[in-house]
Amino acid sequence: MLKRHFTALVSLCCLLLVSAAGCSSEPQEPLVPKYKTGLAKNEIKNSAFGKQFPAEYKTYQRNTLADETAMRKTETKYKASFAFRKNDDTNPPMLGKPGAGQPYLKNLWLGYPFSFEYNEARGHTYAVEDILEIDRINRYADAAGLPATCWNCKTPKIPAWVEEFGDDKFWSMNFNLFRTKDKIDPKEHTIGCANCHNAETMELALYSAPTKEWLARSNQDYNKLSRNEKRSLACAQCHSEYYFNEPDHGPARKPIFPWDNGFEPEDMYQYYKTKGKKQGDGFAAFADWVHPVSKTPMLKPQHPEYEFWQNGTHGAAGVSCADCHMPYTRVDGKKKISSHLWTSPLRNDEMINNSCRQCHTDKSVEFLRERVQFTQDRTYKQLLVAQDTSVLAHEAVRRASEWQGEKGPDYAARMAEAREMVRKGQWFWDLVSAENSVGFHNPAKALDTLAKSQQFSRKAVELASSATNYEIAKDLEGDVRNMVPPILEWSRKLQMDQANLDKHVWTRYLKPLPKAEQVWDGQERKQPMKTSDAEKAVPGPLSALDR
Repeated sequence: MLKRHFTALVSLCCLLLVSAAGCSSEPQEPLVPKYKTGLAKNEIKNSAFGKQFPAEYKTYQRNTLADETAMRKTETKYKASFAFRKNDDTNPPMLGKPGAGQPYLKNLWLGYPFSFEYNEARGHTYAVEDILEIDRINRYADAAGLPATCWNCKTPKIPAWVEEFGDDKFWSMNFNLFRTKDKIDPKEHTIGCANCHNAETMELALYSAPTKEWLARSNQDYNKLSRNEKRSLACAQCHSEYYFNEPDHGPARKPIFPWDNGFEPEDMYQYYKTKGKKQGDGFAAFADWVHPVSKTPMLKPQHPEYEFWQNGTHGAAGVSCADCHMPYTRVDGKKKISSHLWTSPLRNDEMINNSCRQCHTDKSVEFLRERVQFTQDRTYKQLLVAQDTSVLAHEAVRRASEWQGEKGPDYAARMAEAREMVRKGQWFWDLVSAENSVGFHNPAKALDTLAKSQQFSRKAVELASSATNYEIAKDLEGDVRNMVPPILEWSRKLQMDQANLDKHVWTRYLKPLPKAEQVWDGQERKQPMKTSDAEKAVPGPLSALDR
């Protein structure tokens, strides 16, 4: 009897010790399966991965719209998987999504290729196909205007191309040199398995040069990062703000993440002051282009999801991008895999159950959907206010710069500061506009950023007015749409005709583009290359329009 009690006591102590170890506050790295796929180290074709991992590949193929009509029924209020025009808030899809458009996008990006066409992204499997059709790439000449850098987040072919042409040369090469069928397959070489996985082992791996260089600059060893950090960094390779490097700061046009000072809007804004060349009017900072109306050197942010997510509610709690956008799902009711359908969890009830309700088990699907939309509705309302105020800031500087009456004291200094505020106000607005969660990744940061945008833009209006002794102030009162109508239609073709330029007070500040017929249709040339055009295909410095 005594021996039996002693044995039970020892067993209980062992159980308590094991339990105590299991309750350790230190997070435990999950066990990850090890694979020997048999694939070559440099394999990038999506179908090759699909043969090895058919279940995951089946979910990946759902990113392609087999039935667009059915897919439209599952769209969310502000996002979708069809390419509606983001600036059109009046016409029905495909031209626009009523109530979810931002009508001043073309005005605010005037003089920059984004003003020609900016659509809601259809999804990762369309990355190559869509970039070949978008009007931002010049399809009317052999020289695309934009560099090969623009391929960086569209295909896993980048490492091979960099190895072939060299890190110092590839990025500034002509985009159109890589668009033909012998160079890239829109299905096999679009964003897919090789962007995130080592082909031989399926371990998470980076393909992105700016991500690797950021880790090196910040003294981080990728191999020592937690798996959760790696899961989010896989997405951050593309879902981040970046810029094209200036020649005197390293390889020309190479993509760089502006995070050396931090991830906040102000941190990145100050970082850009240390890059680029003097732009005139007191500016000694990097600029993507100079706005033709206010003559302000501007910044154009791109999809900064990573910057917003990381200190938002979920990011700060250790929830990775994949937890919400690649939730576990059951295949054939048995096998558990990570879904590779990359989309909003709000698309349907199943996705909300698989993502949101894995943590929020006490909340219904309807409640969770409503709470997300609650945040998005309020963010979007302030986004439109910040947008309109930014337009007013450009208009105020335009009128003040053309003022022929008596000027106020320190006119030049006030105008320089006004342009600084125009630049900063639009930067803060565009960070939220370009970020793809409509504020949900970080509600507090989104609303704070938009509030500051409005403050900077209002300051620009006040400075420009004071530079004219407030003579223009009365003309800047009321609804900005009565002063500056939204530009709903604009394209490279329209800018080839002076008559179109003369239709809007802002487009009159642009120069007409050379008249030309379309050279490229997807991957096909519509016209034979002329001898003289062959020389133009060799890219030189980017023009102000094509930066």
